[in-house]
Order: sequence, then C-alpha cells, then structure tokens
Amino acid sequence: MNEMSADTDRLPTLGGRYRLLRVIGSGGMALVYLAHDLTLDRRVAIKVLREPFSREPGFRERFQHEARAAANLSHPNIVTVYDFGYDEDTASLYLVMEYIPGTDLKSILKERGTLPVEEAVRLLIQAARGIGYAHRMGLIHCDVKPHNMLVTPDQTLKVTDFGIARAMASIQPDENSDVVWGSPLYFSPEQAAGRPPSPASDVYSLGVVLYEMLTGQPPFYASDPVELAHLHREEPPRPPRTLNPSIPVSLESIVLKLLEKEPARRYRTAQQLALVLEDWLQKAQTLNNEVTQTPSYPQPWTIPSSPPPPIEPLPVTPDSEDALEVDWITILLGLLAVLAVGGLIPFWLWIWLTFNPPR
Repeated sequence: MNEMSADTDRLPTLGGRYRLLRVIGSGGMALVYLAHDLTLDRRVAIKVLREPFSREPGFRERFQHEARAAANLSHPNIVTVYDFGYDEDTASLYLVMEYIPGTDLKSILKERGTLPVEEAVRLLIQAARGIGYAHRMGLIHCDVKPHNMLVTPDQTLKVTDFGIARAMASIQPDENSDVVWGSPLYFSPEQAAGRPPSPASDVYSLGVVLYEMLTGQPPFYASDPVELAHLHREEPPRPPRTLNPSIPVSLESIVLKLLEKEPARRYRTAQQLALVLEDWLQKAQTLNNEVTQTPSYPQPWTIPSSPPPPIEPLPVTPDSEDALEVDWITILLGLLAVLAVGGLIPFWLWIWLTFNPPR
C-alpha cells in the first residue's frame, strides 16, 4: 500500500467499493485518503493502517472491535464512522469515515501559534461535548490530541479516531511501548504509568489541548518519551498565565484543575467539563457586555473646584417702579361699583312688596 501511495494512478479500490483518490493526511500509523464510495456515490475519508499494524493479528481483531463501537457514535462533534474492513489485495486494514472539509487543529496551531481566549474555549467545548457523549456511550478515546480534531471553515469541531489507541494495546509492549495508550505529549499521568485510561484521562488530555491553544505550547515537552512520561506523572505544569497574561485567572484555574495528577481531582467526564466551560464563557461574555455598554444614566454630580459667581439683582426700570405704586383710582372706581349694586337692592325689594303685599 505504501508503494502504491506514491503513484496516484495506481491507487487501488478497497473492498471493491472505495476508489482511493488522493492522500489528504498521514501519520505514524496510517495514511488518510479522500475516496469515492462507488456504492452510495459519495465522497468519504478512509484511514488505511500501515502494513506493520495490518499484519498483527491481535491488533486486527481489536481494531475491528473498536471500529464497531465507534460506528455506533452519532454526534455533531464526532466524525461518523461508516464502515471498516480488510483488503486482501493490499493486506490493509481500513476505516471509512465521513469526509470533513477543513483542517486539523494541530495544523491551525502551527500556523497561528495561539488562539484568542474565547475562540479556544468555544472549540474545546465542542471537543468536550463529543468526547462526553462517547463517555456516556461507554467509550473512551484514549488518544485525545489536536491532530484528531478537525475544524471546518464555519468553526465546527469534530473529533476523530475513537478507539484506535485502545486497539494498539493489543500489540506487544516491546514493539511500540511509547504509543500503546496514546501520544506522549498529550496522554495523562496514568497512561504515562502504563495504567488503563478512564474518562478522566481524556479530560486531562483535553486540558493539555486547551493549554496549547492558549499558550502556543503543551505544558510538558521532552525529546525522550521516558522523560516526558516522568513530567506528566511528577512535575506540576507551568501556570499558563506566565506564558500568556491575557488568560483570565478564572480560566487558568480550570486549566490547572484539568491537569491535576490524580484523576479524582479533575472533572469526572468530558461532559462535565463542557458544562463548566459553557458557564465560564457565558459569564465572560456578560462581563464584557457590561464593560463595553454605554451608560444611559447621567454622570454623577461633582463638587465644583471654584465657588459659583454671585447672583446679581435684576435691574429696576421706570416701568417696574410705577407697577409697585398703589393704583388709588382703580380702587375708588371699584368701591363706587359696589355701592351702586348695593343701592339697587332696596329698590328691587320695594317693587316686590308693592306687587306682593303681605297678608
């Protein structure tokens, strides 16, 4: 298969159904091809395991078991597994998945270095939702890393490669001990110690991914896998704010909780982590809105620095002086009017008595 991959004209059709078109990704254990499903007439992505893994009987059996479990996962943040099989002509195991146009998160981090805080949190929430769903279905990823997270142009994140790391546990430890339980840069302390992983192990790996998105580097690095395993098991991570001061203190606390050495001190499942990050993001957005919103109320009154100028009296004009004098003529005319009306009362009384004499 590896010889054929160099010449696209000679790419085979796997299982008599999947016509390989071109290589769209590669890793230490597999090549990923864009392919055409001849039966359903659609594009798919096919992960073809490299020859050493395909030849191992124990791995083939475990791979098929894990592929069946992964095919039962249906979630918006998980790459759907359609099919799997073994091609006799090329002696290759393969896994058929939905084709996701986009870029893996590791490539994005290599290009951009760090991501803005809210963008990083939104992406990790999606990863935690997908992995949390798998935890509820009884499946542990075991190899959570940015290479296994595909980001579409509309910022949808989908997790892929469920169960492949567990399948590799069937390989003899002396053959490939450094990848039995995941990738050394991202695996948990218990995986570094060779113990079986749990949902809390995936949570730790999500913490490593979030740390890298926020700071541009994983919390631990060493060229020697043994030394790297020691760092995961024994050494505390460097607080991420020392590398990126723009990280809020409250978010740093969440990251450090994810990277606790003891599984019981982390969040129990990825779903719990998703809920914690959703709550944090909502509070952060509310706080940002309050800070940037223009106040609709008047500014508070302040004491003037100097006393106000004295109030000058209104100027007095000749007209205003005449208005203040008593108008005696008007008063006299008013009295005469009252007397005139009052004098008519006896006259009208005499007329009434004349026509209505008392009896």
